[in-house]
Amino acid sequence: MKFWKKLSTEQRLQRVQQALKGNVDFYNDASLGYPASRLDEKVFPVDAPFLKDAPVLSTFVANPNHIGCHTFGTSESAFKGTHEIERDVLDMIAVDLFKAEEGEYDGYISPGGTEANIQALWIYRNEFKKKFNAKLDEIAILASEDTHYSIPKGANLLTLDWIKIPVDSNTRQIAKEDLEAQVSKAIEEGKKYFIAVSNMGTTMFGSVDDPNLYSTVLKSFDVPFRMHIDGAYGGFVFPFSENESQINFQNPDISSITIDAHKMLQAPYGTGIFISRKGLIENVLTTEAQYVEGMDLTLCGSRSGANAVAVWVILTTYGPHKWFEKISILKMRTNYLCKSLDEMNVPYFREPEMNIVTIRSHAVPKDLAKKYSLVPESHTSDNEWYKIVLMDHVEVEHLKDFIQELKAVKA
Repeated sequence: MKFWKKLSTEQRLQRVQQALKGNVDFYNDASLGYPASRLDEKVFPVDAPFLKDAPVLSTFVANPNHIGCHTFGTSESAFKGTHEIERDVLDMIAVDLFKAEEGEYDGYISPGGTEANIQALWIYRNEFKKKFNAKLDEIAILASEDTHYSIPKGANLLTLDWIKIPVDSNTRQIAKEDLEAQVSKAIEEGKKYFIAVSNMGTTMFGSVDDPNLYSTVLKSFDVPFRMHIDGAYGGFVFPFSENESQINFQNPDISSITIDAHKMLQAPYGTGIFISRKGLIENVLTTEAQYVEGMDLTLCGSRSGANAVAVWVILTTYGPHKWFEKISILKMRTNYLCKSLDEMNVPYFREPEMNIVTIRSHAVPKDLAKKYSLVPESHTSDNEWYKIVLMDHVEVEHLKDFIQELKAVKA
């Protein structure tokens, strides 16, 4: 790991304090032109004694604006200190975690995975329009039926068709022949350009798609395409599998990746991360934002720099080795739950190396699911699945209690 290092508490505190000194100081500087300020000190007192040892909270109070994409061109000089921390975070994730070449990517800390996914769709839609003079009805999004709802939401916003690829009800995998049939049908109906969204940990099942399936099929039809990886949930889990993940930028067919920090990383909501290869993000440059230094290439525009600092603090608190250890413990708890369900012959789905277990609804009484806040696939009468997510707060004791009650029901 070149950029992702474990730092001491003092090192982290000093770095954030230094970054804040590099930003505009709304208390002391003559800053007349910004439509922003520090947080209201009547509600968020700047002299609270605990702030001196709380770098993330100090950043929230300072209220840095991270408008723009700080890996591309210039950025607002008023917040250059915390912009640098955001760039450091992106280096850790893009280069160290997802194997991008240093300096060969763009990205930003977004307000969540939904925006990051829509950002990718927006970039590729515009690219096809600019490069091929593509019409909207000639562009299609390919994604599985388990895909996050941000994809149909983005399709609606961008006026694109989403082609929903079926998955096997037991393995949650896409069959090659089904994908081929859907692409062939789409081409017959006039589709010429494709945006493939491959999942690294679906919301309900934690299932992981094979991105090579998409690229193989689309290349066989000789059509232009871009591929985006939605790793909003799995991005901080799946790369730490025992068998090193191949879903990264070493695969030349992968153009962009979304990761959420407010899920596994336990950063504040909303903290998503968007990373793409160089030469793509400028397709969404908003030239009308001329008052913004460097102009803007993001869907959200202004966003809090405190979220970037929070991610940086979390990553440097753990370092890559301690993070691997944390994920390994969660996987051990997942293994324990699966072993217990196997002993009771309870049907479930679990993607190897992920920490989500999704149980057939007929095996769990509704009152028990409600007691333990299991999440249903659908909040209607035809729900078929309940999921358990092995997050950091889910201890073995909680699992034991749930298993005992489930055993009592089945007895």
